[in-house]
Amino acid sequence: MTIISINPINGDEVQSYTSHSDQEVSTKIDQTYRAWQSWRLTSFEERSLLMKNAGFLLRSRKDELGRLMAVEMGKPLQGGLVEIDKCADVCDYYANKAEEYLSPELVETDASKSYVCFEPLGIILAVMPWNFPFWQVFRFLAPCLMAGNCGILKHASNVPGCALAIENIILEAGFPPFIFQSLFINSKAVNAIIENPKISAVTLTGSVEAGRKVAEKAGSMLKKTVLELGGSDAYVILADADLELAAEICVNSRLINSGQSCIAAKRFIVVKEIEEEFTKLFKQKMSEKKMGDPLDEQTDVGPQAKVELRDALHQQVQKSILNGAKCILGGEVMPGKHAFYPPTILTDVKKGMPAYDEELFGPVASIISAENEDEAVFIANDTVFGLGASVFSKNIHKAEEIAAKKLQAGSCFVNSSVKSDPRLPFGGIKQSGYGRELAAYGIREFVNIKTVYIR
Repeated sequence: MTIISINPINGDEVQSYTSHSDQEVSTKIDQTYRAWQSWRLTSFEERSLLMKNAGFLLRSRKDELGRLMAVEMGKPLQGGLVEIDKCADVCDYYANKAEEYLSPELVETDASKSYVCFEPLGIILAVMPWNFPFWQVFRFLAPCLMAGNCGILKHASNVPGCALAIENIILEAGFPPFIFQSLFINSKAVNAIIENPKISAVTLTGSVEAGRKVAEKAGSMLKKTVLELGGSDAYVILADADLELAAEICVNSRLINSGQSCIAAKRFIVVKEIEEEFTKLFKQKMSEKKMGDPLDEQTDVGPQAKVELRDALHQQVQKSILNGAKCILGGEVMPGKHAFYPPTILTDVKKGMPAYDEELFGPVASIISAENEDEAVFIANDTVFGLGASVFSKNIHKAEEIAAKKLQAGSCFVNSSVKSDPRLPFGGIKQSGYGRELAAYGIREFVNIKTVYIR
């Protein structure tokens, strides 16, 4: 089998790669398992030095890596440069904080000495998506390696060049051979890898369907999983919000990565009394965004990653319109082999429409009207997802109470777009998954929290 990378700008083949056979996969896992036997015993000082090397290499090559993302999955170049900087930041963060987060904790008991220590589990299988092809991997990989684990990556089939680039960076940073390896396989081969006794746990970022399949297989093998799945993030705009600020932030958040982000704003729930004014500002700012070649530094919105994804998004838009939504911007597919979809706004969105019920993974905004604050919060929570949410109001005390106590999501922001940050835990609830990445919580997901008791 061959894995082919297709340029979503024009439909041309970028490069082809030969898939790994079952035997090659087994050999790679064996190599990584042997490497782990010594890696698990290395000091935090040694791991930290190598992880900082990785961060340095990322920063020194960000132009090259940004272009690679633009060609393989259509990410606008400026977004790619920011992504690589963020990957370097997470390397530095865990290089500096891992020892603190994993230091033994003394506990007073009737023993002469008792404590909790944090030991590496082994090989972590990572099933990663294409939308942030470097960040999603380093978000798992930096804490994984700093905890003394090793990693096996099954990356999305449309970003094989990114997968190889990550593997090469880890090697060039000085990490021992086989500590981290990429596999070129299709999704059907993942089950057999999970069954391999040398794989200790699985982390997946992807669709709800993919998460269910991986969780089911890992559960049958009694292996831990962390899942970061879809999202339909609600941005609640209250009557006393700064509408200029809210519209600016909401448009930028909706168009992150050309709309292809789990934590991009997707549903804009506006109280009725300011709906008309907000919608006017939102449309104005959305119309100003430039769609075009992701290699052009002036481009705000690139193509969707695949033509098939673009077509599926358009079907959701069309179905919503057939069910009563109004399209006030965009919504038209331009002819050609490319995967572009224009910034689009749907209004009069109601329950029962894809624009209300489903995740729209592209530059399509759903504006939903609410009678008042209570209904706005109800609509925000009226979803199977629970990844992120935001609320806009000049009354910070009220907005904080809504974010902290009323909105049902893993991350809730006030007067800001939802984002991930190495210093804060990240993850969702409901069908957005479980477990946490980043901060102290993330590095402790894949360790043996071990009790030691000395009489």
